[in-house]
Amino acid sequence: MNLEIPKKFRPIINNAQQVAESVFRPISRKYDRLEHEYPKELDMLGSVLDGFNDGDPANSAGAGQTGKGKVEDDGKVKNGANMSTCLGAMELCRGDVAFLLAMPRQGLGNAAIAAVANEEQLERFRGKWAAMAITEPGAGSDSAAIRTTAKPDGDHYVLNGEKIYVTSGARADCVVVWATVDPSKGRAAIKSFVVEWGTPGMELARLEKKLGIRASDTAAINFNDCRVPKENLLGNPEVDTGFAGVMETFDNTRPLVASFALGCARASLDRLRELLAKQIKLDHERPVDNCSAVEAELYRMEADWEACYWLVVKAAWMADNKQPNSVEASISKARAGRMGNEVTLRCAELAGSLGYTEDELLEKWARDSKILDIFEGTQQIQLLIIARRLLGLSSRELK
Repeated sequence: MNLEIPKKFRPIINNAQQVAESVFRPISRKYDRLEHEYPKELDMLGSVLDGFNDGDPANSAGAGQTGKGKVEDDGKVKNGANMSTCLGAMELCRGDVAFLLAMPRQGLGNAAIAAVANEEQLERFRGKWAAMAITEPGAGSDSAAIRTTAKPDGDHYVLNGEKIYVTSGARADCVVVWATVDPSKGRAAIKSFVVEWGTPGMELARLEKKLGIRASDTAAINFNDCRVPKENLLGNPEVDTGFAGVMETFDNTRPLVASFALGCARASLDRLRELLAKQIKLDHERPVDNCSAVEAELYRMEADWEACYWLVVKAAWMADNKQPNSVEASISKARAGRMGNEVTLRCAELAGSLGYTEDELLEKWARDSKILDIFEGTQQIQLLIIARRLLGLSSRELK
C-alpha cells in the first residue's frame, strides 16, 4: 500500500491551500453574518474547482462511479477524479465549508449527473450548476417515504410535491429532483429528474436560516404541475429498476462530505496549536501518560483525524478503481462526520474565551461542522447501511 499522495495532485492541493487561507478566511466572517448574500468573490474562483475536473462534469466527483463503466478497467491502479476532488475539497474547507458548497457548478446535483447521466445528457448539461433535491417534510433519511410524484404525460413527466433543505437550491441553474413514478412501489419507483429554473410550476418557497454554513443558501422548493421533458430523467425509466444506480451517487459523494469534515477539523486543530504554542510544547516521542491533559487531548484528536483521513482516501481510491465501495463510503462519512463535530467543539473549548467569541473562527468552524454529520445521510443511517452490508440483510430485514 502506497501511503504517498500522487505527485500529480500536489498542485491542486497547494492551490486549494492558498485559496483557503488567502481568499476564504478573510471574508468568512463577513458572509457568515450576511446570510443568504451571494459571495461575489466566488465567481472568479469557480474556475479553480472546474480545474479539478477539467471543466467536464463527467470527470467530477461521482464520475468514478463503480457501476457506470466510465473508467476503463485495464487492471492498472488509478488515482482519479474522486481522490483529487476529495483532497482539494479538504484543503478548501480549511478556509470555509460554506464557500465550497456555494461554489458555482460544484453542487451535489452535478455529481448525480456525472454518475448516472447518459452521454447526450452529459453534453446537454455541461456547464450547468445543479443542486440536489431529496429531503421532504415527511421524508428525511428514509428515501422510501418520498411523496413527490412524477406522472408520465406524453413527452413529459408532471412533478408535484415539496422539497426542503436543498443546498444551493436558489442559486443553481437546475435541480436534480428525486420523485416517485409509483408511490405503491416504494424505493423501486424513485427516479431523478433534472428540472431547470424557469420551468413553469417550479417555485422557490423560502431560504432557510441556519446554525452554520450560512454563506451557502439552503432552499425549499415547491413543484405544482411542473412539466419536465422525459429526456431529463436520469438513469433507467423502467419501474423496479434504476434505484441502485441513483443511490450509487452517494458512494462517491459521502467520502467527499467526509473530506469536508476533515478540512474543518484540520483548521481547528492547527489554530488551537498556534494559540497554545506558548503554553505547551508538543513532543510526540514522550509517552502520553507523562503529558499534560491538554497535550494528551491534542494527541488523541490528531490520531482520530489521521484515521478518518485514510478512510476517506481509501473510499475515494476504490471509486476511482471501479471497486464497490458502499461500505467504505458510509464508514468514512460516519467516522469523519462525528470526528469533525467532536474535534471542532473540543478545540473551541480548549481555546477558552477565544474559542467562544467571534475574535476567532473556532466557534464558526464548530457551528459549520454540525451539518457534516447530518447531510448525505445521518450518522444513524450510515451505521444502518454498514450493518446491512456486513450482515447481508436487505432494508426490509434490518430497519
